[in-house]
Amino acid sequence: MESLEDIEATTLGDSIVKIGRSFLGTPYVEKTLEIGAIETLVINLRGLDCTTFVENVLAFTATLNTNEKLFTDFAKNLETIRYRNGDLDGYPSRLHYFTDWIRDNEKIGLVKDITTDLGGIKLEKPINFMGTHRDLYPFLKDDENFKRIQETEAELAKEVLCYLPQNEIQNQEHQIQSGDIIALATSIKGLDVTHTGFAIKQPNGRIHLLHASSSGEVKITKEPLADYLKNIKSNIGILVARPL
Repeated sequence: MESLEDIEATTLGDSIVKIGRSFLGTPYVEKTLEIGAIETLVINLRGLDCTTFVENVLAFTATLNTNEKLFTDFAKNLETIRYRNGDLDGYPSRLHYFTDWIRDNEKIGLVKDITTDLGGIKLEKPINFMGTHRDLYPFLKDDENFKRIQETEAELAKEVLCYLPQNEIQNQEHQIQSGDIIALATSIKGLDVTHTGFAIKQPNGRIHLLHASSSGEVKITKEPLADYLKNIKSNIGILVARPL
């Protein structure tokens, strides 16, 4: 990966894309945060899943833009992005659902959800996959963790979830900028989002997806985003959050 000092960019989106591109080829590793007996701030730059890719790129971008140089500065930025109210307070404080991640980071001024501005529509569904699939999450064997996750899901039920339908993406992609965060909305019961990455405008003028792909590594989709999503059976559209 390039040194932060070597990153030259004129816009925030340009910075995000350049830092994101520096991770190209980094192996995809699932469940990179599910380690140890208690929740700790895991920093793994050698193996990324889709969410940790987004978080690490944003943390490096924040570190660059504030002229911070220390690794501890990067770590603090990462904690702020990953945990509710920027505070690591056990497993339930991690922003497990990406819609919750967007709202929390919007609340502290790091991103803005622009899905509605793009023509997003309301989706009514309970977001409770963790609570209804407790056996899939080792940390939820702990009753206190499980109770707090259920409380989080109860709060999520009060929120409005908006997404841009798949068949509207190409019509609206001229409003999407390189560096915008793209989250893939899903029809899977109990889930809001299944994957995430960054928008990147290619020389053909189309928006593609820069992401940690479960097919192997950090890469850029060969197809434009709108076409790429048509091959994902459960996908119904996207959410878009713009870093600030």
